[in-house]
Amino acid sequence: MRTAVCLQGVDAPEAFEANATAIERLGFDQLWLTDSSLHTRNCWSYLTLAARVTSRLTLGTGVTNPLTRHPGVTAAAAATLDEVSGGRFILGIGAGDRPLLAMGYQPARLADLEDAISAVRRLWHGEHVSMKAGAFSFDDAHYRFAGAGHSIPVWVSATGPKTLELAGRVADGVIVLAGLHPDGIRFALEHIDRGADQAGRSSRPPVSVFAYGAIDDEDPAAAFAAARSIAAWFPQTAPIYCELAGLPADLVAAVRNRYSGGEFQEAATAAELLPDDFVRRMALAGDSAEACAHVRDLAELGIDQITVFPLGPQRMQTVARFADCVARTLPVSN
Repeated sequence: MRTAVCLQGVDAPEAFEANATAIERLGFDQLWLTDSSLHTRNCWSYLTLAARVTSRLTLGTGVTNPLTRHPGVTAAAAATLDEVSGGRFILGIGAGDRPLLAMGYQPARLADLEDAISAVRRLWHGEHVSMKAGAFSFDDAHYRFAGAGHSIPVWVSATGPKTLELAGRVADGVIVLAGLHPDGIRFALEHIDRGADQAGRSSRPPVSVFAYGAIDDEDPAAAFAAARSIAAWFPQTAPIYCELAGLPADLVAAVRNRYSGGEFQEAATAAELLPDDFVRRMALAGDSAEACAHVRDLAELGIDQITVFPLGPQRMQTVARFADCVARTLPVSN
């Protein structure tokens, strides 16, 4: 199983560079950076920094969307980063999440997401693209700089059934945001497989489960507190996983009513309503033993990759503890 880290651009440039270097030294395979519009520093700038201070890590947007940037701009940015990094770039893209609300957008329609992926790939292959989608258009768009003809992997972030099936049809890899409990992960995999079958693919694309949270062996309660807010994201954005985890419908509604903000960090008050066992099903929220149990469960389900998304003030401690947990729990793979 491969491993990755997803960070937000919340640290100063020098600190971020040090973190990227440490992540590579710890043996992770990939580093993703969120594209959270007004909530964090610019992901494309920080990925360029990461490309300059690492030599092995695959780098990716975790994830961008077809609304805050025109897909043509995204295609050029991705090709540039791929060139800067020596071919180590992956484009992570999705419909968009709650940070879009601050910019007056709702998440992209699935048709627009699929059209954006198609257009980006066509541009990379040197085509002249003319098309009109719901949220953007192209008129004889084509590259005017070196970089055409090169394919960059496109990973699609997916949570709901229809997006999971879209990812199964068209993605080179799938980023799954479904919590960490086995029933939710099985649900996601079934829909990815359904999409792959619809497209006549012989197998599902590689799947990375994003594991949000914190790991602290000295103070598990602090780790739990740092992880709690992400659990409120699911009632608001992906309630099917609450149902699969056995969360009562009235509690889902209560959390939704209390959480109307943007990023999940703004859901702390709403998250106070959630029972502790639900938080632990959805996130890394305690010590290394709990994290290792999640890793074992995901490995048994056939997940190709786990991406740790560290939360709270001790993020790099969580990254290091997660690397140690994987090393102790799973056989080494190349």
